[in-house]
Amino acid sequence: MEKKKLAIIGSGPAGYTAAIYAARANLSPILYEGFMTGPSGGQLMTTTEVENYPGFPEGILGPELMMNFRSQSARFGTQILTEDVESVDLSKRPFVVRGTSTHIEAEAIIIATGATAKRLDIEGARDGEFWQKGVTACAVCDGAAPIFKNRPLFVIGGGDSAVEEAIFLTKYGSRVYIVHRRDALRASKIMAQRALKHPKIEILWNSGIEKISGDQVVRKVHLKNFNDGKIEEREAGGVFFAIGHQPNTEFLKGQLEMNPTGYLIVKNGSTRTSCEGVFACGDVQDPTYRQAVTAAGTGCMAALDAERWLSEMESE
Repeated sequence: MEKKKLAIIGSGPAGYTAAIYAARANLSPILYEGFMTGPSGGQLMTTTEVENYPGFPEGILGPELMMNFRSQSARFGTQILTEDVESVDLSKRPFVVRGTSTHIEAEAIIIATGATAKRLDIEGARDGEFWQKGVTACAVCDGAAPIFKNRPLFVIGGGDSAVEEAIFLTKYGSRVYIVHRRDALRASKIMAQRALKHPKIEILWNSGIEKISGDQVVRKVHLKNFNDGKIEEREAGGVFFAIGHQPNTEFLKGQLEMNPTGYLIVKNGSTRTSCEGVFACGDVQDPTYRQAVTAAGTGCMAALDAERWLSEMESE
């Protein structure tokens, strides 16, 4: 079994940045960028224009940005494997990483597998339909896009995230509708009050979106009232899922400390997990910010933490 100093599991801004820093530190990292479990390059591979990543004043396509990250990591010697990691054994060092076709031993591991936005299976919202053509799961990332400006926008959800996204979108949309399947929000009292009092927000109680339609972009939503079963068609400029994210940690099988929803817990001010020699970066340990720039920042941190830890182990 091949032995490596450092294995990076996951790609996207966090994984590729960790690889850039680790490779430049002569750690010769091996990076499992994924294949069947999600797009190599993370969530940005399914986005169009990215306008809030520093250094690109005119914006850049998400896939192009990630390919730049990937090329930069390869330039410095990262070994990139386009396959999934099926399991890891963290019970002893060196750790064992079992990929789809490659099994290795690693002295240290960086987890950068990200999180997947939860989406409902609504006609028109699927890949190849209006996903990223007016349907998205990140208001902060996409809300300022021209297609949403001065248009009616719909947010699906009823928790704090849904209210936060709706309030953010009021800066761009003509009106923002929170579509909630119940008759009371799940959000905290203070957040619920903000939504109820906001002049540009309307809550559509006991309702759901049955269908999203349009031409090149979203133009209409078909709303169902769960009380009477009636379907109403409304003009729409965009639909935003705000029903949470699922961190991609199933392959770890509980070997690392996680919060109740599965996000990896890291020690304050670092990327160290509950297992010595295992580090986490990006959205897999970040339920709060979930931005490309913050993911890249923690990727840098993870590589530096791993380098220092490996140096300490070698000096003992």
